[in-house]
Amino acid sequence: MMVSRIMLNASYAPSLVNFRGPLIRDMAAAGVEVVVTAPAIAPDLRAQLSALGAEVYEVPLQRTGQNPLADRKYYSALRRTIARTQPDLVLGYTIKPNIWGSLAARAEGVASASMVTGLGHMFAQPASLRAKVTARAVRWLLARATSANDAVIFQNPDDIAEFIAQGCLEDGAKAHRVHGSGVDCHHFAPVLLPDAPVFLFAGRLLADKGLREFAKAALALKAKRPECRFIIAGDLDEAPSSITREELDQWIAGGIEWLGWVEDMRQAYAKASVFVLPSYREGTPRTVLEAAAMGRAVITTDAPGCRETVVHEQTGLLVPLRDARAIHTAMDALAHDHARRAAYGMAGRAMIEQHYEVSTVNREVMDILGISQKLRP
Repeated sequence: MMVSRIMLNASYAPSLVNFRGPLIRDMAAAGVEVVVTAPAIAPDLRAQLSALGAEVYEVPLQRTGQNPLADRKYYSALRRTIARTQPDLVLGYTIKPNIWGSLAARAEGVASASMVTGLGHMFAQPASLRAKVTARAVRWLLARATSANDAVIFQNPDDIAEFIAQGCLEDGAKAHRVHGSGVDCHHFAPVLLPDAPVFLFAGRLLADKGLREFAKAALALKAKRPECRFIIAGDLDEAPSSITREELDQWIAGGIEWLGWVEDMRQAYAKASVFVLPSYREGTPRTVLEAAAMGRAVITTDAPGCRETVVHEQTGLLVPLRDARAIHTAMDALAHDHARRAAYGMAGRAMIEQHYEVSTVNREVMDILGISQKLRP
């Protein structure tokens, strides 16, 4: 199939620039007309997307809600937008665009593909009957969506295996793996390491990011090594697993620094000598890749999506899930060894350049979609 016009669906408008901006730019440079959809698109973001070469359409979507009527409204809006814009291919990422975009494309007789950027809480062990029913319904919808897809793009092999095992992907031949969403190695360039041991966590302030374990380990190490600094970058979240303001205040009182929302993450990475993400599961954690690109050693978990981003004892350290003591031990090991932090950082930068540079990842995605051969030299 020759793709000359593509529709890219997002559930969160800023992610179109922050995570998919280079892909939009590269597809447009290859001569592909790009249409993007998302809810609540601010005027400045609309202008940025237009500058990348995209046609922009706002659609109604409740990103975290479970209202069937709201989802139906989103599905209908996508069908209308497909009929209006006439794409050759509809491409989604994150769960609702993947489901409803794929089904809308099939209803309009258009080819589709999905990008699975992580499995999220729907694939965790349900804690209640309602959660079990919801998870079962989501898996059924995903199976219908992937049956409509020509390709399903994953970011790690564990997610592929889980999708197939859970019945969300019947035809394993449709599965393709790429190295995350890529990192701009020019933008995230290495900077000089601080002499002092500074440990940074960055991300949504959620329990399943391992933030409570990070804080527990940090407070214990702070008492043992007062010269260490511990920084959290990110804002409080509305998700059910979000930490509370009271917890955050207690951590701050104990000596952990909180930056809140950071517009340019390079400033936060530059403050740190080690990046720590004890997440329970990821697609491919963008923050780890960015930190490594800037020459930072990484501590992360031996968990799906995370384990692929670190070569243990070469670019950083892998620790078990939900283990504050192991995080403490890993941070303590790097706290007094500047040479080791620097060596891990240099090796991490080399790994990012080889496997995760954004132009390389975009070529992988475009090749799967059948459009990479049109890239200009």
